[in-house]
Amino acid sequence: MYKVHYLNKISPKGTALWSEDYMESSEVSEAEAILVRSAAMHDMEFSPKLAAIARAGAGVNNIPIDRCAEEGIVVFNTPGANANGVKEMAICGMLLGSRDVVGGIKWVQSIKDEGDVAKKVEKGKSLFAGNEIMGKSLGVIGLGAIGGPLANAAIALGMTVYGYDPYISINAAWHLDSKIIPVKSLEQIYENCDIISVHVPLLDSTKKMINAEAMAQMKDGVILLNFARDALVDDDALETALSSGKVKRYITDFPNDKTAGMAGVVAIPHLGASTEEAEDNCAMMAVRQTMDYLENGNITNSVNFPSCSMGICTKPGRITILHRNVPNTIGQFTAALAADNINISDMINRSKGEYAYTMFDLDEPTPAAVAEHLQKLDDVFRVRVIK
Repeated sequence: MYKVHYLNKISPKGTALWSEDYMESSEVSEAEAILVRSAAMHDMEFSPKLAAIARAGAGVNNIPIDRCAEEGIVVFNTPGANANGVKEMAICGMLLGSRDVVGGIKWVQSIKDEGDVAKKVEKGKSLFAGNEIMGKSLGVIGLGAIGGPLANAAIALGMTVYGYDPYISINAAWHLDSKIIPVKSLEQIYENCDIISVHVPLLDSTKKMINAEAMAQMKDGVILLNFARDALVDDDALETALSSGKVKRYITDFPNDKTAGMAGVVAIPHLGASTEEAEDNCAMMAVRQTMDYLENGNITNSVNFPSCSMGICTKPGRITILHRNVPNTIGQFTAALAADNINISDMINRSKGEYAYTMFDLDEPTPAAVAEHLQKLDDVFRVRVIK
């Protein structure tokens, strides 16, 4: 029986997928798996029993990724499960940036008790006039699970779309509308686009990528959308650009102490993925990935170990090893199995940066002594006997 602990409320459409071999544990120290959404985990101590953490969402800033790897804990996320919700919010952001809907709504609330509201509205509505997005140019930085569908949707809305993504996957590229104009530099996005939407992960290389230098290259009156991560935009440079009119409006799903009260900012309280459908999809993906790992040893969408799958095990034995990506580890593993006269029927090894994962299917059930031997080898984080 596998024990699972929830650090946050998880959609019942996801938890309903657990088989009869799983039970919820109220004690985190007893769990083989943890499901989490936003709960902070950096200060948590992890039990040796814990094998997997599944984040029902894409961002994993709340999880100590490297420490988990060193303790042999696979961390999963659910990329793409909430993509449609964020894409739709980005479309909303384009409209909010182009037309002062928010300002108009606030104004109506300010005059609602004065009488003759209908007449005042007809007289004052010109203060909030804006532009249509049809015929405008949209630049999408990052054409993955959210940026790609957004670019396609913008084409359908009659926009000219420029896309920049030097790391685009083949699968993502296949799903892009042929009318999207691919560009090889961010400068081409900045120079050509009326609206720019950022959809990249937060890395050292992308932190404050939308800075003073970048904004100086943009068209006057550009609209910026940020439904990816707060720190991608330099707030100080943004304030200057808004004041000068270089940036017409900044639409963000990540308000902070500075941007929440900044003139020209439409600050949305992180609602991009806050739909019932997105929460359901994330929970279902998290549960399925966790079950496949615990039962079969397969890894899909891990942020600290490579994707690696041998399907459902039909052989008498299967053993998996989380280890450091250094030379001669495979040789040590096979030597340990050969010393016990165990035949390997199949194997797979994958690496991701400094970490690696190896799976062996065996012609007999895995002896406990072999697993213990492998666990004692240098650079091995965790050995799991599947069968």
